[in-house]
Amino acid sequence: MKVLGISGSMRQDGNTALLIKSILDYVDEQADCDEVKTEFISLCGKEIKPCLGCDKCKDEKWCVIKSDDWNMIAEKMMDSEVIIFGSPTYYYDVCGQAKNLIDRTYSLYHDRKLAGRSAIVVTVCADRGCDRTLETLEGFVNTHEFRYLGYVKGKGVSPGDVLKDEVAMNKTQIMGKKILKLLSSTTSGKERFK
Repeated sequence: MKVLGISGSMRQDGNTALLIKSILDYVDEQADCDEVKTEFISLCGKEIKPCLGCDKCKDEKWCVIKSDDWNMIAEKMMDSEVIIFGSPTYYYDVCGQAKNLIDRTYSLYHDRKLAGRSAIVVTVCADRGCDRTLETLEGFVNTHEFRYLGYVKGKGVSPGDVLKDEVAMNKTQIMGKKILKLLSSTTSGKERFK
């Protein structure tokens, strides 16, 4: 059973990544079996081209853009039971790199290739805008028919600031507990998606 964390931030170890890693670390530390595996992916340094709006994915059953990192990330998403997806807040919404990833998953929507998985969303803002970012992330989760486990939102500007946000850091543990409870009730997670 796999838990995949994806940080949409262009900061490799920025605040969004720190919150996602905190959830993954909790799962790693508290999991009572070797079957639970976690993985973290940062979109920093990855090439995620924007959706072309060509609609060819309806026939191809996959995005027709093959020359970037989206394909590898999409495969990892489809191979996971739980996805933790986060973005920093830019102008009251997700950052561009995260939005490109979201838009390209339209190619997976036609056959509901992500449906049935579980998701947690994460965002960080300086002082305002987190709620709007959460709406976009929740829209992604709801469109793909994920089981929504909840969210973590934190405050911070400079890398590491979010570690001082006690509410957000405590919430990462609550989300970790939810993941473990979900996975402990799943006897054969991968069979659910075949």
